[in-house]
Amino acid sequence: MSGLISWTGPKSLYRGHRLAVFGMVGLIAFLAFPVLAQDGTGPVPENAEARNYGGGWDCTLGYRVDGEECVALDIPENAYATGRSYGSGWSCKRGYEEVGGAVCEAISMPENAFLQSSGFDWQCDRGYRQDRETCVPIDLPENAYLTDDPSGSGWACERGFTALTDACVPIAVPENGYLTNAGYGAEWACERGFFEFDGRCDPVALPANAFLDQDAYGPGWRCERGFAAVDNACVAMDLPVNAHLDRSGNRWRCDRSFQLSDGACVLGQ
Repeated sequence: MSGLISWTGPKSLYRGHRLAVFGMVGLIAFLAFPVLAQDGTGPVPENAEARNYGGGWDCTLGYRVDGEECVALDIPENAYATGRSYGSGWSCKRGYEEVGGAVCEAISMPENAFLQSSGFDWQCDRGYRQDRETCVPIDLPENAYLTDDPSGSGWACERGFTALTDACVPIAVPENGYLTNAGYGAEWACERGFFEFDGRCDPVALPANAFLDQDAYGPGWRCERGFAAVDNACVAMDLPVNAHLDRSGNRWRCDRSFQLSDGACVLGQ
């Protein structure tokens, strides 16, 4: 018969062989049942609920599987059951922190502080800044306003002023200059048509055939198309035959199939 082991030895040995096989199967089944029970199978014990799908059962919130039973968790005051099968099975409520893995104690907050939205730390009220474990009043200088940044001084200077130690001093903007409102870097810049020189804004000397250019790395002007900058002037460009102005309009290059040779554009060989 298919699936049966053929035996050719003495019958007494055959009977012993069968007993050994059945004994092993029984041992395996005996060991398997407790494991299945720990996984939520078998009869539904007290403080458990049958699963809606897949069969089996789960312990109700606040209980945990222990063999074939659901035993109550030892949840401390100001804590709640998480429903997780790992860890302690509980967590502290908002505004409390775990101490020693056994209790939930209220988070200690200094005066003039409030609990952060996360519920795990505190932050100083507006108008105060943190100094170690306390909240001290912010000494707001003249021409300053409070910021929402909990770190640092807690204040910033009004427009037109800059922080110097614990004060806000006026920004010295030269004539023909304006405030940049930049958080870092230059506090002022020169108006269009002027360039910075030695802390002041001098007018740009615009040569003929040029226009203003606010490029900080240039003289403040550029030559019109067809002119090239020579010293402080814009000189008309003399294009050789078979050449054209490039994209900038202030330089030229040889036409396609021509190459530069002694200032002229000659047909390539």
